[in-house]
Amino acid sequence: MKILGIGVDIIDNNRFKISIKKKIFLSRIFTLLEIKNAKKIKNKTVYYSKKFAAKESFSKALGTGFRKGLNFKDIEILNDNLGKPYFRLNKKIKTAVLKNLNVKNFDTFLSISDEKNYSIAFTIIQTKNV
Repeated sequence: MKILGIGVDIIDNNRFKISIKKKIFLSRIFTLLEIKNAKKIKNKTVYYSKKFAAKESFSKALGTGFRKGLNFKDIEILNDNLGKPYFRLNKKIKTAVLKNLNVKNFDTFLSISDEKNYSIAFTIIQTKNV
């Protein structure tokens, strides 16, 4: 296994209080499923801040940022039954990893945390142990 990329991002949660009230912002940044899942969450500011930080950290681990056709909505963050966050790897993400990191078989690792004023996300992309 070889680490191909790492990325980290930190967000000031207060920055999102105003932004998430705008439906156009939500629809530009978050997938329909992420928006649907937010309806179940009490603190939407922290929910969206953490998802945004995770998307940013993935784009940094990929090494491209949000360019070369990569958009925020291409990166979807979900949670498993225990609450562990993960990236849903769609065809566009797999193609981006292949194009930019030259691998077909890879794993992603995501850790997200928050404190009253900040949310942070850390991403690792590594080769899959085949």
